[in-house]
Amino acid sequence: MGKGCITATKYFLFLFNLLFFLFGALIMGFGLWILLDNQSFIAVLQEESNTLKVASYMLIGVGSLSMLMGFLGCVGSIYEIRCLLGLYFTCLLLILIAQVTAGVLIYFQRDLLKQEMAIIVNNITVHYTGENKTADVAWDYIQKTIQCCGWTDPGNWTDNIKIKNSSEILYPCSCRNDSSSPQQPGDLQMTGLCESPTPQWPIYTKGCITNVEDWLLNNCGVILGICIGVAVVELLGMILAMCLCKSVLQEDYTKVPRY
Repeated sequence: MGKGCITATKYFLFLFNLLFFLFGALIMGFGLWILLDNQSFIAVLQEESNTLKVASYMLIGVGSLSMLMGFLGCVGSIYEIRCLLGLYFTCLLLILIAQVTAGVLIYFQRDLLKQEMAIIVNNITVHYTGENKTADVAWDYIQKTIQCCGWTDPGNWTDNIKIKNSSEILYPCSCRNDSSSPQQPGDLQMTGLCESPTPQWPIYTKGCITNVEDWLLNNCGVILGICIGVAVVELLGMILAMCLCKSVLQEDYTKVPRY
C-alpha cells in the first residue's frame, strides 16, 4: 500500500511538472509577444518607455526558469532523485516568493502606470510627424482600429508641433471619421497628417483612454490568470515533492541493516 502511494505521488508530481512546464512556456510566450509586438498599444509603450521592456525580459526569464524547473521536477520524480527534488522545491519556493512580490508591486503601482501611459501618449502626439517610427505607426493603428482620436480627447493633437506651426489646417489621418466626411482624392492614406478643407476636423470625437485601458485590463487579466494557475501548480508541486522526498528517504532507511 505504501509503495502504491509512492508510485501515485511520483506520477502525480510528473503530471504537475508537465503542466508547470507548459505554463512556463505560456509566460515566456507572453514576454516574447510584448517584446516583438508592433501593432498594438504595447508597441507604443515599449517604444517610449524602458519599463515595459524590462517587464518583458522578466516574463521571458521567469517563463524559461519555470520550464527548466518543470524539466528538473519531471526527471527527479520519475527517477526519485532526492537532490533534484530538493533543488526543485527550493527553486519553486523562490519563484513563488518572486511572483507574489511582483504582483504586490504592480498592484500598488497601477496609478503610477496610468500616469506614465498618459505621459507617453502625450509625447507621441506632440512629436508626431507621420514617419515610419514604430510608435507613430502603432498609434495610428490604434486610433483607426478603435475609432478614437487623442488620449483623453482630440484636443490633445492641438499641441502637435507640426500642426501648430503649419499654415494649413492639418489633422491626423488615422483620426478621420469616414462616415461623417466625404472622401477626398488625397485622403486615402491611413498615416501621417491630412489637410482639412474646413476648420472643423472630420475626425472621431472620442478619446482612446477608455478603450486602451479596457484592452490592457483584458490582456492583464489573461496574464494574471495564467500566473495564478502557475502559482497553484507550484504549490501542488512543492507539496508532492516534499511527500515524495520524504517517502524515498524513509524507504532508504528501511534498507539499512539492523543489529
